[in-house]
Amino acid sequence: MATKASLEITKGGSLVEPTMVNESNSPDSDPEESTDLLRPFPTEEEWQTLPRVAGSIPWTAWTVAFVEFVERFSYYGTSAVFVNFIQKPLPAGSNTGSGFLKTSSGALGMGQRASTGLTTFNQFWSYFTPLIGAYLADTYWGRYLTIQYSNWVALFGHIVLIISAIPPVIVHPKAAIGIFSVGLVIMGCGTGGFKSNISPLIAEQYKDSKAYVRVNKRGHKEIVDPAVTTARIYIYFYLLINMGSLTGSLAMVYSEHFVGFWLSFTLPTICYLLCPVTLWYFKKSYKLSPPTGSVMGKGWKLIRYASKRSNGWRDPEFWNRAKPSEIRARGETPPDWMTFDDAWVDEVKRGVLACKVFLWYPLYWLAYNQMTNNLVSQASTMVLGSTPNDIVSKLNPIFIIIVIPLMDFIVYPGLTRMGVVLSPIKKITAGFVLSSFAMISACVTQYYIYKMSACGDDINAQVKAGRKDCTAPITVWVQVFPYGLVGMSEVLASITKLEYAYTKAPKNMKSTVQAIALFTSAVSSALGQALVGLSEDPLLVWNYGTVAIIAMIGGIGFYLTFRKADREEDALNNQEESKFIGENDGAPDEKVVDLRVDEKQETKETKETKDTAVV
Repeated sequence: MATKASLEITKGGSLVEPTMVNESNSPDSDPEESTDLLRPFPTEEEWQTLPRVAGSIPWTAWTVAFVEFVERFSYYGTSAVFVNFIQKPLPAGSNTGSGFLKTSSGALGMGQRASTGLTTFNQFWSYFTPLIGAYLADTYWGRYLTIQYSNWVALFGHIVLIISAIPPVIVHPKAAIGIFSVGLVIMGCGTGGFKSNISPLIAEQYKDSKAYVRVNKRGHKEIVDPAVTTARIYIYFYLLINMGSLTGSLAMVYSEHFVGFWLSFTLPTICYLLCPVTLWYFKKSYKLSPPTGSVMGKGWKLIRYASKRSNGWRDPEFWNRAKPSEIRARGETPPDWMTFDDAWVDEVKRGVLACKVFLWYPLYWLAYNQMTNNLVSQASTMVLGSTPNDIVSKLNPIFIIIVIPLMDFIVYPGLTRMGVVLSPIKKITAGFVLSSFAMISACVTQYYIYKMSACGDDINAQVKAGRKDCTAPITVWVQVFPYGLVGMSEVLASITKLEYAYTKAPKNMKSTVQAIALFTSAVSSALGQALVGLSEDPLLVWNYGTVAIIAMIGGIGFYLTFRKADREEDALNNQEESKFIGENDGAPDEKVVDLRVDEKQETKETKETKDTAVV
């Protein structure tokens, strides 16, 4: 066994005080762990005084971001026309739904309440199914295969939507709505399997797990923090999401108005084919985690075990009582299923904290979801000029695309230089507050629409009856306030949710925790069904006002609940990493570690193979 000194060449600076490491030819050695040994971990003083910067984003992460761009192009391009497709009737003489901007494009003529109900269901279903996708990925297939299978399911759903909009079908509203609903369900299944796994996949392309100190080009020490890198990866991931959303929805809205709904559903389907092809082409370059078998079951057993031996969640010893070392110290024998180490208990504890954070998100998504239905309908009651009512909502992704680079290159670095750490909890709180302000602006706008319209607070019914003078003399561009404020809130709250889910989840439960984070949107959609009764005249002022109050209360309650976790952020991100991988009897090429300890306190592996599998 030889030894050597090694200094990693890192973009932006060099390492401080490289250490001597063993050069092992063992096939079991982990090159990533060896690399970590070369890097001086920050001292307590350095954590308090040095600025924290992001590492380089690997090129493979950008290919995953491109896949997300295409998927969101297809999803939002399709869903952008749902409100008009459901709510408004076919224009006179049209069998495609196109109105050529002279009259409003439409198809089924089911009204605003029906469109709000169905789009809310679509939100619910698309964010409920990630729970299933995460379970399949973590337990059986791994993230890569689950995403690929989900891609083909989503493609089939897109095809069904096309059928609902072709001229022979769209002229029969009852048949069209039935086919359309089936397409929504199928597409939602594919979306769920995709969404719960694509976010962890992009973050795990960054292979550094430990923070380290380096000297930058100006000769100053700084900390390269994986948490900061993960945050930056998700910032640009979200940027690509919104670029896909913007380009897809813009193109499909104009396709709807000038050709018909069938084209608005067909083009996204064709583009979606790039998703499975891109992932297949770059598969060999990706860092992929294998499925881990029954880890979720062990997690639930761990929580039940701790609950029976403590005085509830608030007991300071709740988790310690379930650690294998503590159990043996009490003279007890750990259960047979307890094949993990103490560090995994701490990881589960941290993951549960993340899930508690996500419990507040349904109150945030209530405000966000107004963009997909009621705000689109609100636009149609104002002066549009030559602008389609469903194009104004694109102000939201435009704001996000503008704000993200400003935050990454100006705001966050500026705060770092000032010694201000904008922690995840503070970001999320600010996101709640901004979403509340967005709904206040929508509420005020709706009040003046009712006040200034010739039809008063019965606009939609009278327009449906044929009245032509109901438009309120207010430019539609006042909606820049709700859409812009929601966009800014997403940069703080929604991106941070992705980051928090990844950095706080146990290594072998990343998809599961991400799915729970996504599921909060489904819960919000279910809560939104309770507000559907307010989604029509003359109650829309109450609708926006109620949502604004809920979001503000949510933000205040959220910060008061988690201000302590805010102070423990660094400790949570840098706790010891567990060696426990999982169990999967169906994958003979996987290395699965059993960390039960015998009476001599020696860790043993119950199953070994040549190398860790990549699905």
